[in-house]
Amino acid sequence: MEPLGIALLGCGVVGSEVARVLLDTPNRIAERAGRAIQLRHVLVRDRHKRRSVSIPDAVLTTDFRRIVDDHQVGVAVELMGGIEPARSYCLQLLETGRDLVTANKAVLAHHGDELFSAARRSRRAIGFEASVAAGVPILAALSHSLAANDITSVKAIVNGTCNFILTQMTEQGQSYAEALAEAQRLGYAEADPTLDVDGTDSCHKLAILARVAFGTSVEPEAIERRGIDWLQPADLRFASELGYVVKLVAEAWVEADQLALHVEPTLVRRLDPLGQIRGPYNAIHVVGDLVQDALFSGLGAGRQPTASAVLADLIPIVAGRARAENLDFDAGRRCSRLRLRSPASIGSRFYLRITAEDRPGVLAEVAGVLARHHISIASVMQHEALDEQEGSPVPVVIMTHTARLGDFRRAVALIDQLDCITAASVYFPVAE
Repeated sequence: MEPLGIALLGCGVVGSEVARVLLDTPNRIAERAGRAIQLRHVLVRDRHKRRSVSIPDAVLTTDFRRIVDDHQVGVAVELMGGIEPARSYCLQLLETGRDLVTANKAVLAHHGDELFSAARRSRRAIGFEASVAAGVPILAALSHSLAANDITSVKAIVNGTCNFILTQMTEQGQSYAEALAEAQRLGYAEADPTLDVDGTDSCHKLAILARVAFGTSVEPEAIERRGIDWLQPADLRFASELGYVVKLVAEAWVEADQLALHVEPTLVRRLDPLGQIRGPYNAIHVVGDLVQDALFSGLGAGRQPTASAVLADLIPIVAGRARAENLDFDAGRRCSRLRLRSPASIGSRFYLRITAEDRPGVLAEVAGVLARHHISIASVMQHEALDEQEGSPVPVVIMTHTARLGDFRRAVALIDQLDCITAASVYFPVAE
């Protein structure tokens, strides 16, 4: 049997590692798949750019048509990132009979239905394990190992950059800017970290997780989202005093045939499994009706963990097994009856920090607003003024019992209008 031709689209950090494995140790794939492979093309923007891997000149190309016109190419590995031209390239490759491996969460989150429709029409396979948690095999687990379960919830830390920043702020007392700079120095954060720190990256990954776990198509824009770029060290410190850590949590759960989703900084108990995930690690906690609780954890970023997932998807495709085992977006079994739940109706406990004048009656005013919105106070903690100047406003931390998000937000808006409140209030949901 002739070697199966492979085309690699993109040769950045992850692409370079995939190319290195395919060029230096091609038998790694051949021995596991039962068929030899040949890296025939590596699509790049600049042929002359210095790279960490030595790629033959005959393999490097800036012309996508060379890949499309090469009938010996049977599989394409797309590691370009971004939506265009990656989406268009993937569609052309599927439509011309090539299988596809991709780590592109943005394309899958926004255009996954389109890609998988094209794959079905052409009877091709798509492997996309690397799109969610790098080396953590969560999509294979949901689609295969947990296939007998009705999944009821997925709660995850799926952005290693944010988790590293929050770990540095919590454990080292760094400011957000200091922790971000350290993440960039170590290669965990991009020069422009916006999509990571504003929660967009986690929304893309949660949309993919929700489709595989629950079979429901979710537009990332429909997911309630807040990032970490506005956090203050004081709130992480107060959370620690209460026995919590702050994590950027991506969560989806089903209740009464409704699917609720959100991505936002959340107070998680320090001893909770997710609360103990540090640095650039990811973790996904899955609850199913049969398995009960399952936790998956590992490095969620970096060239080697991501390359591990990409190459693992490549093996069954090379072996010819992938089309029968395709990790399709139709893996869920309840897509016809699940509806998206309005964020305003979701119930949670809340952490609320107000900044108020240090005078009698302030807490009574705040408690009155909360009571009128059916929000019960569980505990109150008052500290000295943050700037330690006499007469300065003081922070007051209130932990609530369960309340609906819509009621809570309306109450916070009214609290911030009180004459005794001197700064915008800060709040987080509290994980159960």
